[in-house]
Amino acid sequence: MIWESVLAKFKELFGDEGEIGVYFAPGRVNMIGEHTDYNGGHVFPCALTIGTYGVARKREDKKLRFYSMNFEGLGVLESSIEGLKPEKEADWTNYPKGVIWAFGEKGMRVDCGMDLVLFGNIPNGSGLSSSASVEVLTGFILRDMFGFDVTNQDLALIGQYSENKFNGVNCGIMDQFAIAMGKAGHAIFLDTATLKYEYAPIKLENAKIVISCSNKKRGLGDSKYNERRGECESALSQIKEVIEIGALGDLTEEQFEQHKDAIKDEVCRRRAKHAVYENQRTVKAVEALKNNDVKLFGELMNASHVSLRDDYEVTGVELDTLVEEAWKVDGVIGSRMTGAGFGGCTVSIVKDEAVDAFIEKVGAAYKEKIGYAADFYVVEIGDGPVKLA
Repeated sequence: MIWESVLAKFKELFGDEGEIGVYFAPGRVNMIGEHTDYNGGHVFPCALTIGTYGVARKREDKKLRFYSMNFEGLGVLESSIEGLKPEKEADWTNYPKGVIWAFGEKGMRVDCGMDLVLFGNIPNGSGLSSSASVEVLTGFILRDMFGFDVTNQDLALIGQYSENKFNGVNCGIMDQFAIAMGKAGHAIFLDTATLKYEYAPIKLENAKIVISCSNKKRGLGDSKYNERRGECESALSQIKEVIEIGALGDLTEEQFEQHKDAIKDEVCRRRAKHAVYENQRTVKAVEALKNNDVKLFGELMNASHVSLRDDYEVTGVELDTLVEEAWKVDGVIGSRMTGAGFGGCTVSIVKDEAVDAFIEKVGAAYKEKIGYAADFYVVEIGDGPVKLA
């Protein structure tokens, strides 16, 4: 069991006295609905059975001691719960510290320190939300250890708040929500404007979800993520002058086509087009699943990637290569980039009998074109955060 090795590492570093808790929070993959969550649109993510394991214990003093088995070279990183502020951006402890800070901002003061050891089996920088997984995990641990009266949905909102305000990444709610509210065998059809949601069963008869990791690292904060948000906000302010809406996600495709000339900048117009059309694709994709039309769902995934490539321009040669090579393989129902883009992963639905050929063919073509290997994960849809021991 993975958690047993994390617990052993905790005891090796910090001793085995006191009340020690063992926890897990998943990563997530978004099946469709990309860059819609901060545009008031719909998303369709699911939690995975890979994620972040944490072992934690309260301290008597104000000290924080953090250790990541993924960054062993950094050793034990120490700070205090007093005067929390983000350190250099590369420091992973900003994520748990940001959540502790956010609880305090919401009136739930963490009054003593903690020891925490983490291990994630989500590939770092993959776009499967390792940062949001750490945030939700930290919130879940704080609720358990300090008895805070918060729901899993609250944990998602606190995680987003910490990432926005403490870490300075202007992320939407999707990642934290999918992780905090995950349900095995289901994706979450979430209206990000209202947080109204429903669980939709993912029934893939004789097919699997395969994640292809480009191994091109990207950081959200230093990517063009915030730039894309700004372009959408600019488009929204201009289109609001001719039609009364609260967000780009409020528009149908027809309304967008009717009023798009109000957006003067051609680049901003394309960004807005993606936000509107992707939102409608997501609605159609969930309807397709309800009708057991996996073929249509796959076609909408493909169209999503084209829009992210051409209108939103967040794919890049690595992700485009993975998707375009996937489309050539018999038995691939649909394939698209997932996550913020600029590296990270693709998600594909592949028929069972084609999975091995998919990994072999896409892997070989990718290595030949890009010069280094991609990694492949056949994944299952799991539950939200849990206390393991």
